[in-house]
Amino acid sequence: MSRNRIILFGYGKFGRSIADTLVESEAEVILVESEESRYQASLKGDFKRSLLIDVTNDSALETLPVDPKDQLVCVMDDDHLNVFLVLSLKALFPENRILALSDSIHATRKLKMAGASQVIDLYAVSANRIHNILNKPIATRFLEGFLDSKHEYSFREIEIPEGSFLHGRSLDEIDFRRYGVIFVGMIDVELGNSFIFVTTGLEHKLDSGDIIVCIGHDEDLDRFEEAIRHSEEVNE
Repeated sequence: MSRNRIILFGYGKFGRSIADTLVESEAEVILVESEESRYQASLKGDFKRSLLIDVTNDSALETLPVDPKDQLVCVMDDDHLNVFLVLSLKALFPENRILALSDSIHATRKLKMAGASQVIDLYAVSANRIHNILNKPIATRFLEGFLDSKHEYSFREIEIPEGSFLHGRSLDEIDFRRYGVIFVGMIDVELGNSFIFVTTGLEHKLDSGDIIVCIGHDEDLDRFEEAIRHSEEVNE
């Protein structure tokens, strides 16, 4: 009998690389797409099956060849569609393990509420990689070389000013992605001067005077630093 199958929803920005990697690891993958061009692209892959299905249609989802031990992996590019899909799959296949991919704190929270068994948070994964690098001296020297003037990315320490819209808000309420930056960690003045990585998984409330550390393009960091000076977050 073959190993448990993976039914992967989405062959887009993240789904394609994940699907191809799964196949390379000899996993048995059934790929599901709702967009014609991506479905056609998936036919060139080495998947057991590729299916073109409207994932917003529960009747169509019911026709999927899902066995009780199959793992359902949701990696649709659209966050709202991903959440909707998790909700539908949870209702239709309550016994199956559902994994979902997220690239923002907001999406992670919604996916968990929708019933995902596990959410792979790319935001936290990025921060975790930085955490590991900074805890390894040799890798730190490499990072210093990477973040020199020849590259487009840099770290920046930003102190939250008085009157900032960040004051009094918890980290999981802030969508750093909209500014194109990755939140790495912070120094919470109420907890002392130790650096707190986002990978600790704790929910922190931000206050004026706290120092946050982000990574990103210089122009995005400039835009974010300007934005947090305002008392209210401006919708873009």
